[in-house]
Amino acid sequence: MSEACKNSTVRRRANQAGHAMLEGALVIIPFLAIFFAIFDFGMVIFLKNTFQNAAREGVRYAVTYQTVSGMGQDASIKSVVKTNAMGFLNSTATCGANNDCIAINYYNPTTLAATTANAPGNIVEIVISGYTWGVMAPVMRSGTGIPVRVTASDRMESLPGGVSPPAR
Repeated sequence: MSEACKNSTVRRRANQAGHAMLEGALVIIPFLAIFFAIFDFGMVIFLKNTFQNAAREGVRYAVTYQTVSGMGQDASIKSVVKTNAMGFLNSTATCGANNDCIAINYYNPTTLAATTANAPGNIVEIVISGYTWGVMAPVMRSGTGIPVRVTASDRMESLPGGVSPPAR
């Protein structure tokens, strides 16, 4: 190899020294954004499935009029939902001290009007709302996160003759 050829190769490498760093930065930023977005949406889907299962378990518990000793029916249902939510609803920072994320509603089956009674035949609905997954990769320039809301409902079972439903 001639001396002129060696000098041109050295000069070319010296001119390209910063290009690898710049190209790496230009590639890594979109890659990380896509990676974090995939993680965020995967986590939201996981949370929605987990909360849906927890709400279903709460409804199953409610329709059979079970209670935890020393608790009313609504407090027992919220306890079951929190247990099945894998700890995501246990934080007071997430749902507040009163479990504001979990709502229990009763409806008359013929009129679908809201009622306060957990009487046999009524429809019980459990709603988990107010939970927001704080995203790592902000979507559409919104820093509010992705809200997760699920609902489950079923009809209350009948009770044996002379037995009244537990206190709410």
